[in-house]
Amino acid sequence: MAANRTFTMIKPDAVEKGHIGGILNMITEAGFKIVSLKLTQLTVADAKAFYAVHAARPFYGELVQFMSRGPIVAAILEKENAIEDFRTLIGATNPAEAAEGTIRKKYATSIGENAVHGSDSDENAAIEGAFHFAGREQF
Repeated sequence: MAANRTFTMIKPDAVEKGHIGGILNMITEAGFKIVSLKLTQLTVADAKAFYAVHAARPFYGELVQFMSRGPIVAAILEKENAIEDFRTLIGATNPAEAAEGTIRKKYATSIGENAVHGSDSDENAAIEGAFHFAGREQF
């Protein structure tokens, strides 16, 4: 995956509440190009693998259950300065602390159910994008 790309997931809470369109609209209005997109569902094993970096943390089991409870929307996004700009667009993990106009301020309900995931580095964006999309699915 090229630099200036990031990976995101619209999490089960936001999908359940019908916020896919609103979130994708915020993403495209912020200048991101969607280069890969799919509605899918993580199995428990998928969620464990995706979040393995958090395996020793006390919230890991709850996170795995949450992320595998329903469909997600996975996407690879492209824009200059993609990682930093997307992290700004999604806002703080805690929606109570998220800035006005951010995705989490508008759509998240708690630290645990915070509507979206965003990669924190170019390296993780590449790993996370490859986890969800085959090469032929990345444009």
